[in-house]
Amino acid sequence: MIEPHLSGGYILEELVVGMVAEKRVIVTAERIQRFAEASDDFNPVHMDEAFASRTAYRGRIAHGLLSASFGSAVVGTILPGAGAIYLSQTLAFHKPVRIDDVVVARVTVAAIDEASARVVLRCEAFVDGELIMDGEATVRVPRRRRPPKG
Repeated sequence: MIEPHLSGGYILEELVVGMVAEKRVIVTAERIQRFAEASDDFNPVHMDEAFASRTAYRGRIAHGLLSASFGSAVVGTILPGAGAIYLSQTLAFHKPVRIDDVVVARVTVAAIDEASARVVLRCEAFVDGELIMDGEATVRVPRRRRPPKG
């Protein structure tokens, strides 16, 4: 398991296939509310317990893209970190996430294309050790650090 780079981000030459980073996030009702406001997605399965209790989920669930955003947080802040630019993302959702669940977002370097400075990342998320979401992200990574300003 790696930690954030001291500079804020890993450059292409520092990445190795198999590097792994994780982030743990508690899903709260407040976080779901803020995500609904940011995304303008007020689907009652996320917002209304009475409505959601009558669905196949038998209660409120978090937005799938809220859980996916935790993987984005790993990509943007840990692996590769600052300077990484998303080019594409695939996602598959396997289980719902509920209020008070702890989501563990895990990102693993799966492939590195040095010619294009692109990296393929395996993205997974778990609740209580069970896979709730997975997919692959392709990101562009800087080849060198910017010199400090000043």
